[in-house]
Amino acid sequence: MRYMGSLTAALFAAALPLVPLQAAPLQAVPAVQASNATQATMLAAGWAGERVVAVGDHGVVLLSDDQGKQWRQARSVPLSTPLTGVSFVDAKRGWAVGHWGAILATTDGGESWQVQRLATEEDRPLFAVHFFNARQGVAVGLWSLVLTTEDGGQTWAEQPVPAPPGAKRADLNLMGLFADNRGTLYATAEHGQVLHSDDHGKNWRYLDTGYEGTLWSGAVLADGRLLLGGQRGTLLQGSADGKDFRRVPTQGKGSVTSVAVAGARVLAVGLDGLRVQSSDGGHSFEETQSVDGLSLTAALFNADGIPVLFSRRGVMPYQE
Repeated sequence: MRYMGSLTAALFAAALPLVPLQAAPLQAVPAVQASNATQATMLAAGWAGERVVAVGDHGVVLLSDDQGKQWRQARSVPLSTPLTGVSFVDAKRGWAVGHWGAILATTDGGESWQVQRLATEEDRPLFAVHFFNARQGVAVGLWSLVLTTEDGGQTWAEQPVPAPPGAKRADLNLMGLFADNRGTLYATAEHGQVLHSDDHGKNWRYLDTGYEGTLWSGAVLADGRLLLGGQRGTLLQGSADGKDFRRVPTQGKGSVTSVAVAGARVLAVGLDGLRVQSSDGGHSFEETQSVDGLSLTAALFNADGIPVLFSRRGVMPYQE
């Protein structure tokens, strides 16, 4: 899975009050077609077959059919709320999640979307989504919110989450999702916690990394180890059973919003232009910082192994 973390999700969660925001029923306003849509803050991206699909603020969905060189806006998105996560199972079928607990689905590769869920009574956002196949999927978000579906998103069930070790209740914000090739699903969370599930999100256990800050993103490396991205340039590397986590040295202090893996190629990006990359499967890393310090929000590798990057100012220029 190519998972992309969410800058807005993390910042939003950090500033929330202690109770859900009560509001009048939300009126579903479609996303506006805009000539400058490629400059909207993009928050997550993934592959629909050979097409790149990126989602972001104001319900903007961008599509690229040439490996990220050129972009166009999806023709029909029924909500103009921020979209923070996206997952596809093939070239046609995909799902996106966002604020107001929104879950959208597409059957045409992201060209048009339909609302599957919208919780208008409170803004309890969903931050990430992962589908294992066309029927089984998981979405996570604010205060340990976990939703699962067994019918392609026609119905969603909220799953109980156990309290973290030493806590009385489960109230961690779940920021990101990624899975390994055996179907184990991981959720990055606050207080250095990583949850994992072997049954498509119904039951969860904790991995304690020894880190105390928020973990925003993560991915499974080619050899099965986990690479986790957190606050202030934190990169943690450890085994899938939660043992032997160690910190990857970084100089930059920008929080890591996204981790992308394609074979031996690894890329972590973050705030203030942070880029940390590896060409040997995560055994060694090289760090760079963009001159302009523009915060990067999501990343993936195209078929040629070239990074496709997204930022607070939209899609980054394509670089060979």
